[in-house]
Amino acid sequence: MNNDCTFFVIIELYLRSIMYPINLDVLIMNKILNLIALFLCVVSVYAQKDSLQLGDKYLEDQLYLDFTYNVLRKQPKDVAASSFSYGISAGYIRDIPLVKSGRMAFGLGLGYGYDSYSHGLKVAENDSGYTFEITSLTDNKLSLHNLEMPIQFRLRTSDSKTYSFWRVYSGVKLSYNLSNRLTYQSNNEPIPIRNVDFYNKFQVGATLSAGYGTFNFHLYYGLTPIFKSSAVLDGTSINTRVFKLGLSFYIL
Repeated sequence: MNNDCTFFVIIELYLRSIMYPINLDVLIMNKILNLIALFLCVVSVYAQKDSLQLGDKYLEDQLYLDFTYNVLRKQPKDVAASSFSYGISAGYIRDIPLVKSGRMAFGLGLGYGYDSYSHGLKVAENDSGYTFEITSLTDNKLSLHNLEMPIQFRLRTSDSKTYSFWRVYSGVKLSYNLSNRLTYQSNNEPIPIRNVDFYNKFQVGATLSAGYGTFNFHLYYGLTPIFKSSAVLDGTSINTRVFKLGLSFYIL
């Protein structure tokens, strides 16, 4: 096992250690983490340099992996502060150089994202639809599986033989929700509600990744609310948006 593969295995073990004490769907997370670790290990075995050279041209940073700490912003007044919430994204970005040097490029990608939120807004289902209630607990969960399309404008100090370089990538990320699940506690038992129709399936967020070498800071700010206007609390639409702060890893 090479050093890159060992590094990603260590990351996987660390994620397990911080996620399992929290009430998560362990089976789903096992599958996600195993697939990500296997994918990155296989790639790292064959990708011994940071760029893929094609004649006089080269491509950079075509595979990405993001780990983020997630925050729900613009929550209704008096909603309890969220406890630990996180996100994991991975995928492929087609690198399209805009200049011969390759230091300015356009990126268009496709990936998968999993997000888990803990919050103080209880959502329950009854015969007439859904009800929203502010609780003092933060055991209410929102779990999301998304298809993602990152679009980036890329600036970097790379060349075809440089293994580490500065990069600043800005753009937007489009997402389509594949499935969602809201969970609340009743008599110490989790009550799940799956694929609610008031969740906004199509969302857009602004992104920024910047750094040097392996570690890059990553920011995401949701430009669209996560719920549709039909999600109402005390006569007011719930305008919750997502903010993410974390690390991005790019290879090949």
